[in-house]
Amino acid sequence: MFNAKRKKLLERFLILSLFCSSGAVWAQQGTVTLNLNNVTVKEALEQLNTQTSYSLWLNVGDVDLSRRISLNVTNGSVNDVLAKILAGQPLSYEVKDRTINIYPAKKDGEEAKKRVEGVVLDDLGEPLPGVAVRCKEHPDAMCATDMDGKFTLNVPTDGKTLQFTFIGMAPQELAVADAPMKVVMSDKEKKLDEVVVTGYQKIDRKLFTGAASRISGEEAKVDGVGDESQMLQGKAAGVGVQSVSGTFGAAPKIRVRGASSIYGNQTPLWVVDGVVLEDVVEISADDLSSGNAATLISSAVAGVNPDDIDNFQILKDASATALYGARAMNGVIVVNTKKGKNGHASISYTGEFTVRTRPSYRQYNIMNSKDQMSVLMELEDKGWFNHSKMARTENGGVFYLMNDLIYRGELMNTESARLAYLQKAEMRNTNWFKELFRPTIQSNNSVSISSGTDRSRYYVSMSFLDDPGWSVSDKVRRYTANVNASYDISKWLTFGVSVNGSVRNQRAPGTLDRTADPVSGEYSRDFDINPFSYALNTSRTMSPDETYIMNYAPFNILNEARNNYIDLDMTDMKYQMELTYKPVKGLDLSAIGAFRYVKSTQEHKITGNSNLAMAYRAAGDATIREKNKFLYRDPDNPDAVPEVVMPKGGFYNTTNNILKSYYFRVSGNYNRLIANEHPFNIMAGSEVKSADRQSGFNNGYGFQWDRGGTPFVDYRIIQQLLLGGDNYYGLSQYYDRFVAFFATGSFSYKGRYTFNLTGRMDGSNRLGRSRDARWLPTWNVSGSWNMLEEEFMKHQDVVSTLSLRATYGLTATMGPADNALAVFRNSTTYRGDDGYKESQIYIESLQNKDLTWEKQYEFNFGFDFGVLRNRISLSSDIYSRRGFDLIGLIRTSGMGGQKWKYANYADMKSWGVEFTLNTKNIQRKDFSWTSNLTFAYNHNEITNLESISSIFDLMVAEGAPLEGYPVRGLFSLQYKGLNGQGIPQFINEKGEQTSTGINFQSTDPTYLKYEGSVDPTVTGGFDNQFKYKAWTLGLYFTFQAGNKLRLDPDFSASYGDYSAMPKDLKNRWMKPGDERYTNIPAIPSSYQYANIENLDVAYNAYNYSDIRVANGGFLRLKELTLSYDFNGEWMKAIGMNRLQLRLVASNLWLIYADKKLNGQDPEFFQSGGVSMPLPRQLTLSIRTSF
Repeated sequence: MFNAKRKKLLERFLILSLFCSSGAVWAQQGTVTLNLNNVTVKEALEQLNTQTSYSLWLNVGDVDLSRRISLNVTNGSVNDVLAKILAGQPLSYEVKDRTINIYPAKKDGEEAKKRVEGVVLDDLGEPLPGVAVRCKEHPDAMCATDMDGKFTLNVPTDGKTLQFTFIGMAPQELAVADAPMKVVMSDKEKKLDEVVVTGYQKIDRKLFTGAASRISGEEAKVDGVGDESQMLQGKAAGVGVQSVSGTFGAAPKIRVRGASSIYGNQTPLWVVDGVVLEDVVEISADDLSSGNAATLISSAVAGVNPDDIDNFQILKDASATALYGARAMNGVIVVNTKKGKNGHASISYTGEFTVRTRPSYRQYNIMNSKDQMSVLMELEDKGWFNHSKMARTENGGVFYLMNDLIYRGELMNTESARLAYLQKAEMRNTNWFKELFRPTIQSNNSVSISSGTDRSRYYVSMSFLDDPGWSVSDKVRRYTANVNASYDISKWLTFGVSVNGSVRNQRAPGTLDRTADPVSGEYSRDFDINPFSYALNTSRTMSPDETYIMNYAPFNILNEARNNYIDLDMTDMKYQMELTYKPVKGLDLSAIGAFRYVKSTQEHKITGNSNLAMAYRAAGDATIREKNKFLYRDPDNPDAVPEVVMPKGGFYNTTNNILKSYYFRVSGNYNRLIANEHPFNIMAGSEVKSADRQSGFNNGYGFQWDRGGTPFVDYRIIQQLLLGGDNYYGLSQYYDRFVAFFATGSFSYKGRYTFNLTGRMDGSNRLGRSRDARWLPTWNVSGSWNMLEEEFMKHQDVVSTLSLRATYGLTATMGPADNALAVFRNSTTYRGDDGYKESQIYIESLQNKDLTWEKQYEFNFGFDFGVLRNRISLSSDIYSRRGFDLIGLIRTSGMGGQKWKYANYADMKSWGVEFTLNTKNIQRKDFSWTSNLTFAYNHNEITNLESISSIFDLMVAEGAPLEGYPVRGLFSLQYKGLNGQGIPQFINEKGEQTSTGINFQSTDPTYLKYEGSVDPTVTGGFDNQFKYKAWTLGLYFTFQAGNKLRLDPDFSASYGDYSAMPKDLKNRWMKPGDERYTNIPAIPSSYQYANIENLDVAYNAYNYSDIRVANGGFLRLKELTLSYDFNGEWMKAIGMNRLQLRLVASNLWLIYADKKLNGQDPEFFQSGGVSMPLPRQLTLSIRTSF
């Protein structure tokens, strides 16, 4: 094997020989006899090459090769011949160890030099001849290694770094050493950009048979973004990233090759440095857009410093993910962090300073104050704002405040006084974005130190992200630290250790979880004070300096932001060790273990001055007391007046999540060359994983924040909570145990035909107790054909890459399964009187011993093509998937008291095509232009699903599953115009045309109109890089298509004086006959609202009709980048290796989107809570290293 390796290297050495930019080498046996007349120096040296047994190294820039000479030497020495050939040129030469080095002659007064010696070996310990050795600080000081890999170089005393280069090998930089140096070089194919890192092993891309995409950390980096999961949009074909929330810590919706499960988690597996990162909380793809507080900790990688990332490897098909077995059906994203390097020390600093622009009302379909006042005046005429209504209104704005001033005698109750007051509001045009959002500067500073000796490597980094907050209700501070080191204890044994952690302190607007009302057909969230949602939904006639009414209690948004907020503290620590033992050449035995501890504490702090607390004390008169749902109603006395049971203080609500995960893996990997030309590899191993999750909450009532936190608790507030079916504290614990055994083998015939077979057995305690349910074997078979190695391709230099790949295998995932036994819960009975309460245990779900893995067969065919030294390169894949045994709800007979149970019966199919096209359009000395285009199309369809969603679920923005349609399809009611009163009409389940006869709880979807998939079927990105000397300009576009969006629910049967209104209302129905010209419904009068039953249903149905659907496709200029790399002698004088200034504009321009969106972001779900959109921002970055 080693002789073949050496032969291959010698072939590379001879290919390099003839006058390349770094030098030339010749070698052949013989004595020197030359008789030349009027030849060039180049021709003379070529003749010398044909006769001598010496290697010759020179720099073509130092020697005048075109100079003509004549010489006559018979059986002369090499020194004599060289002296005559080089006569008259300012050159010196040295002949040693059968190597001739020609270099510029030392000038008078030139500084002294020191002698450096060493040997260069390959990664198998074989010597490398012909390696170029050059002093980095003095490029003229250079030589080449001899046939034994040895070199000797005279280096100026201020030379500190040697560079080693050789064709086909990865270059090296090492510090100059006094002792003889030992340099190990690896094949260039083993560089990270030419290997696939699966987390289990590193595979030469030429021998890799799966579908995978590699993105360097530099390419993925988005300045001003601190969460890696937000960076991958459009960067890899087949990886769909939807930024449904821009709040820090909230994960985007990421899908690799579309959906693979109907109800289960569809996020890919995150693997950092070979270890799977478990999610702290498991949140479904649908809930990622909910805006609930739990989304703040949904991103598994929010604690990783982006500057520490060396590259991403995204594994997409069954072959690439085979070693992850039953956990890889959703794809795998492998993150490899930076490591130290032998003999190379550096200190790097990155500073990012970001300014975010405020949103603008010009982008949105919202009335200004003047237009809205005209609508409010109509509402007043229709009886909505009379004094009796406004005095007892639940939510009130300008008209409430006007009536309150009249009641208190501070405003005359005359028409002129009222009109004058309303005119001020009409001209106010409050810019809520200006009041609630701030152009603060976010900074992210990172420092790293990398170093190493010939036997050890170290990397240390620290970072600090400080975000003062885009709005008045949010801010973030994150601290990260990372230390990794590896030691070569001996040439057989290597030990590695890493410790990394992050601490996050974050503030978010106080929020409660949103709820759905399937009867009236709407989502709602009590006490929603999200700044972005408030700015879009609040009338611009209102003033930020006034106090209005909400939930029957005083309300001012700025006051609420100060008195109702969430503080999140999160600590994430990971400890990892790895041991690699190489007892014989070709055999690697390794063991890796990791422990991760994550704790998040969420404190919802609600002071007594907040609207939420005051709503529990709002009891102005009998009407308000009857309507206020936050007052206490004594169940033992039905005639009692509702009472205030929280007279003082506010709330202190906490939610804690703890994750403890352990991971251990042992594996053996054996490589050898069969018959010196057929690579063979086999690997086997086992892994165990344990993850303990604990989630607890505690709601504190009557907490007096202004009195040292002293609680003032009326026992009836607890009773009120319990009567509502809620608890004031709770604790849940989940124990996840997992074990797997795996083996893989590959064989390549002469590097042309590669075959791979992988098998794995997985077991988990989250599935049924039966052996067949709990354990699952997965497998994969794949192959590739590298056509460049064929004889008919070896005599051409146009095609540089040409290979075919095919794979077929079985993958799986656990889906929504989370228990193997019956689930019992504790509760307290209520029997009409407190004296009869008792504890009880009830069955939440019955044992499901046969519930097993969700499975998927996948076929993938890939094609890789490159021409002109990969100046144009294309990698494309087409795939098909067949999912079966998918878990879904199924109706049962009800035996045991459970009507619906999870079962493995659902099926789905999908297929898709994707490609990545790289082109180097222009390559000049001072100018270059490169492009990268990614494109992916995915189609999926549920082929078997017995559980039927309600029509409400099918029509909401997130969509719902239905047999015969995509995993998340969007459906609509069929709009049939306005009736003679301006009220919208639809077709109901009976086929009737109606306005209010819509049953949102119906499970008959036959009368609904299918709009399309909620998830885009087409995704991609287009990156262009223009370089001119030290300047670089980057333009990065992202796009998606093929999906439908539900427009924001802007229309209502009852409008208040506090709500913003869409501009569409200018074209609303005003009088009979308008229904022939407009589709915008009328504003009902208060009389109509009171007398037309279920009028709310008609307007909510209008929001869910086919007229309120838009195309979700868009084209966005995601990033505009301009950078300048400094270079000069002054940098060398202070020891600086790099200095770059970079300006990045992010989310700059939504070039194309459906006009019906009217400013609604096609990616962002306006759900309120803690959810915020991705802002337009400008980032100045500084990168430097020493």
